[in-house]
Amino acid sequence: MIEAGTMAPDFTLEDQDGNPVTLSSFRGRPVVLYFYPKDNTSGCTTQAKGYTELKTEFEGKNAVVIGISKDSPASHRKFIEKQDLNLILLSDPEHKVNELYDVWKEKSMYGKKYFGTVRSSFLIGPDGVILEAGEKVKPKLDPENMLRALDALVKGETQA
Repeated sequence: MIEAGTMAPDFTLEDQDGNPVTLSSFRGRPVVLYFYPKDNTSGCTTQAKGYTELKTEFEGKNAVVIGISKDSPASHRKFIEKQDLNLILLSDPEHKVNELYDVWKEKSMYGKKYFGTVRSSFLIGPDGVILEAGEKVKPKLDPENMLRALDALVKGETQA
């Protein structure tokens, strides 16, 4: 996994509406970038709802929250509508950005090995540098943990 202190790799992926979104277009503001395995699964729904519930707090700190999975834009749109989410969800069907951020890894379930997304989160500073990186994050705790990390960033900026 990419570590804190590293420049966040830039990319362009389609959002839930099929529009291209480029990470570097958010320079000048913090970005919470989180990778999750699959739309409409229990853990992923818990995590996305947590981010939606805290969206105004993230926006109050000028931050944007972006989720990425290998699901299609159409799947993301259904996920957003079904769960009443208010997030940017990006589609990485060939898992190229997952690989760029080193979150596409071998996993194991019931003795079967396969490759998939390891639930991970990154707080990217306004300058594009990764400030916090978490692997195997807990869906319920991740949104609050990233908000706390963002709070520390904002307090650090105001004291500087």
